[in-house]
Amino acid sequence: MELTVIIPAYNEVEFVGDTIRSLLEQTLPPKEIILVDDGSTDGTGDVGRRAGITVIRPPRNTGSKAGAQTFALPWVRTELVMAIDADTTLEPTAVEKLMQPFNQPGVGAACGLVLPRRIKTLWERGRFIEYLFAFTFYKQVQDYYRRPLIASGCFSMYRTDLMRRHGGWPGRTLAEDMDLTWTFHQAGVGVRFVPEAVCYPIEPYNFSFMRKQLRRWSHGFVQNVALHWKGVLTVPYLRSAVAVALWDAIAASLAFLIVLPVLVVVLRSPWLLLAYFIDAPAILVPLLIGAIPRREFWRTLVSLPSFFVLRLVNGFFFLEAVWSEWFLRRASLTYEKGH
Repeated sequence: MELTVIIPAYNEVEFVGDTIRSLLEQTLPPKEIILVDDGSTDGTGDVGRRAGITVIRPPRNTGSKAGAQTFALPWVRTELVMAIDADTTLEPTAVEKLMQPFNQPGVGAACGLVLPRRIKTLWERGRFIEYLFAFTFYKQVQDYYRRPLIASGCFSMYRTDLMRRHGGWPGRTLAEDMDLTWTFHQAGVGVRFVPEAVCYPIEPYNFSFMRKQLRRWSHGFVQNVALHWKGVLTVPYLRSAVAVALWDAIAASLAFLIVLPVLVVVLRSPWLLLAYFIDAPAILVPLLIGAIPRREFWRTLVSLPSFFVLRLVNGFFFLEAVWSEWFLRRASLTYEKGH
């Protein structure tokens, strides 16, 4: 099976060269790499042309990653197509590993394991723990039931004819990768998670960029629940996974941001603040199971406190998204980059 890679890019001159080199150095290189220069003003397209890959440019900025990727779909002539963010690099065997599930009948999409490329600031460390926990625990369980909750948009592969039948990447929510994954599950299309296929995106390094990313993700999840809830109810395990994720996000956010602070003040008991870390042992065990084989033991321990900070901030933006989307009926569809 031959592969075409689509790289949607808007002002990514700082990172896109690394992404292209990472693709060219794969043990199984793609047949073609298409860089979508989505109205960049910093010379992003020139980086692609110097590397000898195909560069296309829409007449105007498409407004989202989904729009840029769908714009490139008519140029794809291979059986498989892969989307990768312009700030993401791959381990040398990532493409080869991610292709393997497509030998199974019925599989239409596959995604890999995601870890931050840079792990220095509080926000990058928090995201490192978040990803390590999610991809070495939650994602493994979801794949056991053949129901990954999301094929991550930064690095996923699809059958091209399937993408064409579905009209490309949907732009009706801020989380096109979740929208597409849930659509596939409802249509009976197989989606697989391949932990051996590893990618490294650049994650937000300060609060300004993290705020944009968390707001986009929170609104995207809430939008997809509203869009797909009837269809999700018909898919075994997926309905449970979505329900648990939604309940956990709402309940935990309310508990950490409202209930606990009120109890501390009313009961005058600062010891209640320890409840913010009550689940630390339960989180640490699967974290270390995932970290030790990767020789990330000490980095995991040092980064763990950052996760609890990020969790509080995440909870705030999730509650804001629920209030805005479901109660005020103010849908957010403005795509903001997260780095």
